[in-house]
Amino acid sequence: MAACGIHPKRHDQVPSISNYFEPLMEFMAALPSEEKVVLVGHSMGGVSIAVAMERFPDKIAVAVFLTAVMPGPDFDLLTINQKFNRDLDSYMDCKFTFDQGPDKPPTSLLFGPEFLSTKLYQLSPPEDLSLATLLMRPFSIYDEIELARESIVTKEKFGSVPRVYFVGDQDKVIKEEFQRWMIENNPTDEVIVIRSSDHMVMFSKPKELSSYLQGIVKKYC
Repeated sequence: MAACGIHPKRHDQVPSISNYFEPLMEFMAALPSEEKVVLVGHSMGGVSIAVAMERFPDKIAVAVFLTAVMPGPDFDLLTINQKFNRDLDSYMDCKFTFDQGPDKPPTSLLFGPEFLSTKLYQLSPPEDLSLATLLMRPFSIYDEIELARESIVTKEKFGSVPRVYFVGDQDKVIKEEFQRWMIENNPTDEVIVIRSSDHMVMFSKPKELSSYLQGIVKKYC
């Protein structure tokens, strides 16, 4: 996604959620029509792959939501965000910026070291936490109405793509109860629970995640 990972743009150079999705959409558009991919969305990346499913349903063999936000045709992102904000215990030492003024909603968020260690990486190896702390970048907070509008999906397109949800049972940000609430309101083809995994499943349970993903590829591709 734009302004994430090694992507060169800064968060303030990505003014809208459609700009944020752009790298994935460009990749999907460039795929030959006869090729299909497996999309894996983690955390808020679930919104990105949901939009890709809506726009390119014929190019996706299966979509995997990994402790991820998962909107649906009858389950919009505004509803999900409202419950998430109610359920989150605290942002602890995270830092918000208010580029539009202190009386306006925050425009970006940077996870703090304590939040990372106790909420996101609490079961992950310490070296992964250390690297994340060094490389962490702020990310934009987009208007909720815009988010909901840009992530509308339909039964005809989004609903035609097989979906699998991977539950992280020790996730302290997108908690197991919250994950199961999304699944209940937007049922998937399969639900797989990865035991003793924190939010960063790829670090806390990499072997288990890899094994499950290989099984998904064999089944759906």
